[in-house]
Amino acid sequence: MALPNISENLKETHSAEQKTPETQQVLPSLSLDETIEQIIGGFGWSQFLQALLVSVPTLIDAQQTIISIFADAHPKWHCNLNTTCSPKSNICQLPKSAWSWVDSSHKTIISEWGLECASSFIIGLPASSFFFGCLIGGFTLAIFGDFWLGRKKLLYLSCLIMCLASLLTAFSVNIWMYSALRLISGFGRAPIISCSLILLTERVGKRWRGQIGSIGFFSYTVGLMSLSAIAYLNRGSSWRKLYLYTSIPSISFCIMTYFFVYESPRWLFMQGRDKEAVDVLRGIASIPVKSLDLYTSNIPLRKEISKVNNPYKVMKNLCKRGWALKRILASMALGLGIGVAFFGMLFGVGNLGFNIYLSVVFNASMLMPANLLSLVFMERWNRRGSLFVFCIVSGIFSILCVVLGRGREGIQIGLVLASLFCSCFAYNVWLIYTTELFPTSVRSSATSLARQAVVLGTVFDPLLTSAGRRNEFLSFGIFGLAIFLCGFFLIFLPETKGKSLCNTMDEQEQKDSVIV
Repeated sequence: MALPNISENLKETHSAEQKTPETQQVLPSLSLDETIEQIIGGFGWSQFLQALLVSVPTLIDAQQTIISIFADAHPKWHCNLNTTCSPKSNICQLPKSAWSWVDSSHKTIISEWGLECASSFIIGLPASSFFFGCLIGGFTLAIFGDFWLGRKKLLYLSCLIMCLASLLTAFSVNIWMYSALRLISGFGRAPIISCSLILLTERVGKRWRGQIGSIGFFSYTVGLMSLSAIAYLNRGSSWRKLYLYTSIPSISFCIMTYFFVYESPRWLFMQGRDKEAVDVLRGIASIPVKSLDLYTSNIPLRKEISKVNNPYKVMKNLCKRGWALKRILASMALGLGIGVAFFGMLFGVGNLGFNIYLSVVFNASMLMPANLLSLVFMERWNRRGSLFVFCIVSGIFSILCVVLGRGREGIQIGLVLASLFCSCFAYNVWLIYTTELFPTSVRSSATSLARQAVVLGTVFDPLLTSAGRRNEFLSFGIFGLAIFLCGFFLIFLPETKGKSLCNTMDEQEQKDSVIV
């Protein structure tokens, strides 16, 4: 990503400082958002490095979310010599002596615990438990990002919980212990993407919100591709090693980088911690030092801020205000459809008959151009229009995969990749869009609540994927219908591209009434 020339971007601000002392008479009239915008409105090296650090948890999130594709896979088997079985035989109707696993019996949980004939519910239970844990974490852990913990502490706490549970998962002795630990891992995972995106977007100006959010999307894609590479190198070995190889480096990263990441200055101001907020602004400022001193010495803005530390009171306030409730419900409906389709496509690759390692790589490779398009066009396209188009097109491709792809593997994988590309773009825009819909005082709670709809959709994806092995419409058909129909909820949401972020509910309400 090319970084702008800071001195050129803020030439007017710096020259205004040099002209007359009267400039200092004007600055106190700036709002908190306008003051922060002047200080971090550009995009400097410090902001870029901070963005890289904050994006790594999304890489870890991707690995732990999709790891069940490999750890819970159905391994290949072959007939033993001098038996009456054939490759087309139903393995559940054959005696154990008639067949054997191609690789080690410890390769996946299916072969190690003898689950080859288990029901779709049992086989999909660990992955569904992970996403059910995300639901619980989203309604409990995630809301503390607006209050006591803040963005940074919640991000690292969540990542540690997820990775420590993943480490313990490697020592599971049965499917029930395995599923329980996956649930705990999902509980920790719930706020990671929301916290990461909020930290990214609250530390840059409105011009760079879309582009800076795309760094997190690239990180997520790298997580998928790196997991596939680790799984491929680990092929033939135990699934337990896969959890060890992904969790131990992640825990080390969290411990080593915690003290180098800044908290959101907007959140610090909302908590009345002005000195800390100013220190953070000094660390990530994209303007010259003299201009920085001028702006930071003129922030007597405490009268704008009403500090609330009761998360349940805030959630009640969200539901009582008509505009906020409408945004929450519409965002959740939209997220439900996108979640079902996007993560369903990722989980459904095992049903296509392709090499599972290459299938995940193909999927991840389609996410890369989608992320590039997000980076380029989020600056040019409106949020609502682009979201609607890609939701509709993704749904059409997924449904065509069932209608036209039967018995045609090449056409089927092409349609799946096209649908995944569109759903990925829609997911990227939706994540940025939801952070822009709500003010700073409730942004973490509101976006986390909206993300629970995505998680709710993904709870059913492993079960639909398992059922789709017998009937493809139960997987790709439902994925397509979900994202197609939910895209129409965009008519209830406003456009946010290029709009300033508000700090309080009252400020947001007043701003919306002026626009209307």
